[in-house]
Amino acid sequence: MNRLTLSQRLSVVFCALLLVCCGALAWIQMRSTRMHEQETVQRLSRGLAEHIARRGELMDAGGMREGEVRALFGKLMAVNPSVEVYLLDDQGRILGHDAPDGHLKRDRVDLAPVQALLAGAALPILGDDPRSLGGRKVFNAAPLVVQGRQVGYIYVVLVGEQHEALAANVAASTSLRTTLWSLAIVAGVGLLAGVVAFRWVTRPLRQLTDDIQAFDMEAGAPARLPAPRAPRPGERDELTILQHSFTHMAQRIGEQWQQLRQQDLQRRELVANISHDLRTPLSSLHGYLETLALKDATLSPEERQRYLAIALSQSNKVGRLAQALFELARLEHGGVVLDLQAFSLPDLVQDVFQKFELAAQARRQSLRAGIPAGLPAVEADLGLIERVLTNLLDNAIRHTPEGGHVQVTLQAVAGEVQVSVSDTGPGIAPERRAQLFSTPPALGSQRPDSGGLGLLIVHRILQLHHRRITLADSDEGARFEFSLPAAGRHPRPSGN
Repeated sequence: MNRLTLSQRLSVVFCALLLVCCGALAWIQMRSTRMHEQETVQRLSRGLAEHIARRGELMDAGGMREGEVRALFGKLMAVNPSVEVYLLDDQGRILGHDAPDGHLKRDRVDLAPVQALLAGAALPILGDDPRSLGGRKVFNAAPLVVQGRQVGYIYVVLVGEQHEALAANVAASTSLRTTLWSLAIVAGVGLLAGVVAFRWVTRPLRQLTDDIQAFDMEAGAPARLPAPRAPRPGERDELTILQHSFTHMAQRIGEQWQQLRQQDLQRRELVANISHDLRTPLSSLHGYLETLALKDATLSPEERQRYLAIALSQSNKVGRLAQALFELARLEHGGVVLDLQAFSLPDLVQDVFQKFELAAQARRQSLRAGIPAGLPAVEADLGLIERVLTNLLDNAIRHTPEGGHVQVTLQAVAGEVQVSVSDTGPGIAPERRAQLFSTPPALGSQRPDSGGLGLLIVHRILQLHHRRITLADSDEGARFEFSLPAAGRHPRPSGN
């Protein structure tokens, strides 16, 4: 049974129930027909016993006239072989009959059904069959009165032995076959209709089963499922709702699976790039320190200072990279809680400019600020926004050639302050733009010493503020843009 499908199991159960119902219906039909026949016979023969009782020659003051009784009963049974006539006393004992020897099985008949019949109870009423120890048949009865006194009853069994034998033969030859053929036809049609109905009812379930079986990770991604019909408002078809919910869930799982794969690829690329970026300064640091250790006695003071300066520079690079990794890890894993406050963005820009003033002068670069008057204060985390501007300016200065300039422009637009950081460098390669804020640059890119973590940190910080940074189209260099809400004009973002 466990190897059958749900449709097959339902069909088997339906067939079994149908057969049981057909059997019960056949039994009820046969019983109903039999009772109807008994009632009909009993109604038609209602006056038979009374007619016999009017004949006074059956009993007299001396008792039963046995010869008269046998003669009369023999004539009646010859005329109508289906009836059996008995003479009872007032206690129900059988006094007279015309049964063949050995056929009479009782010497007494229960008078309770007789009294019920005479009282006009509902038909059919079954009484004792004198020719059977446990049989009960329809009968007719009438009191026998002699000289004004009731002395017994005329008891007529309306369906006698001969009638039953003949009826059994006829039923075996015709009625039973008709009944069986009728039941067979009804059962066959019912089974066919039931199987078709179950196939139709369970079709959505089979489709859902196929969809679930098809939901497998093939070639590293879930199989695509056809979009099901969305349930209509108020629709109560459980299978349609279930199929739509499963497909929606499968699509969500597929999207999340693709996101996980993409994140895994980005993580692998990040680890590879960081490993490369760490290996270069560490190798250089190790080489110069090893040189200092091996040739300390032969190096001049100027060479020793130059080697120490190079080693210190490489150590600073490793330190900056480690600090960037630490910041990115805190941002990625929810270790940063925003401390929102209102502050002046122009003042913050001037403070950040002061950090890079010497570096810009060393490269003969100019730092420019486009700040209109009357800018509103913004509401954000001051320390994190300072980190955003620091990373953007650091990238811009390092990628702007000597004699170029870096510009920060602020502008109030619709309750927000838009920030633009642009440079006159070579810009961003087209193949790098799509994943600029999700993965660091590939090995051998134009920024091998940075790991590309600066823009990742900027992107994550602005995400915490429910903002996004974009790379705008520019005729020269690169221009990054983002916006911050004016103080009191924007819902406070959550800290995670």
